[in-house]
Amino acid sequence: MHTVRWGVLGTAKIAVTKVIPAMRASRLSQVTAIASRDRARAENVAAKLDVPRAHSSYEALLDDREVDAVYIALPNHLHVPWTIRAIDAGKHVLCEKPIGLDAADAQSLLDAARRTPALKVMEGLMYRHHPQWLRARDLAHEGAIGDLHSVHTWFSYFNVDADNVRNVISFGGGALMDVGCYGISVPEFLFGATPTRVRAVSDRDPAFGIDRWTSAAMEFDRGFATLMCATQAGPRQHVDIVGATGCIEIDCPFSPVPDAASITIVRGSTRESIAFESANHYTLQADAFSRAILYDLPTPVALENSVANMEVLDAIRRSAETGEWTDVTGRS
Repeated sequence: MHTVRWGVLGTAKIAVTKVIPAMRASRLSQVTAIASRDRARAENVAAKLDVPRAHSSYEALLDDREVDAVYIALPNHLHVPWTIRAIDAGKHVLCEKPIGLDAADAQSLLDAARRTPALKVMEGLMYRHHPQWLRARDLAHEGAIGDLHSVHTWFSYFNVDADNVRNVISFGGGALMDVGCYGISVPEFLFGATPTRVRAVSDRDPAFGIDRWTSAAMEFDRGFATLMCATQAGPRQHVDIVGATGCIEIDCPFSPVPDAASITIVRGSTRESIAFESANHYTLQADAFSRAILYDLPTPVALENSVANMEVLDAIRRSAETGEWTDVTGRS
């Protein structure tokens, strides 16, 4: 087998506009099937994106023998149930973030994955595969800005559409679940650890019930991090990686412009910009996951890390309710 045959579960915008086109550009991937509970929608998307087969149910796609791996682009509350069903069907799974609704939900997925170690299961944290992030992490670890001591992440956008799944609390909507998970994942990616305790504050939309913004401080054994995420604020993405002697700035860290991605190293009054060649982090993610399948390699993002990040997310929610510093408890 030289390429992985992908089936796509769901016709969400991210799948149709981002992931499927990116997978088709991957040397190691081919998209062979897509499923929707709406047959006409599945057929329309398949025709538009040149996908050979359209299924009118998720079950039918999981029964498709021409599918090796499944990309799950369903609402958050369906991530774990359908990932487990895909595992039971003998499929490798790349699931959109966040991996589950809470740590217990994610742990049930980890337990299922551990029962079938031959199958690869990974959360889709696409940014980690982009060259700008790999270079930023290397610079931080090599001491280019001195000892790393803090990471600060901002991710906001504006969405008050009542029909959008991100505003439906029972579907796992809200700022923290949708984009706050990046602000939790980034310091774990850079520090190589999860925080010991957190303190957070949230504001909830009176109609939707979701958190429309959440801000959190996270304390690590050897550093500190903050995150700000919002679904009812001006659009902004930015990350600062701060060391004892300098800082690495990343604009558009999670949606980089393909031909204009860069990072900036700041040391005193000196600013050094590093530009990167055109890259699609969704294609790189597909390459990396497909490579893990084809050559039986560890997945680039371990499922244990995803569970640990959900434990942090749970602690942030508890802290936002109590207004107190809250310990992060591990279970994975």
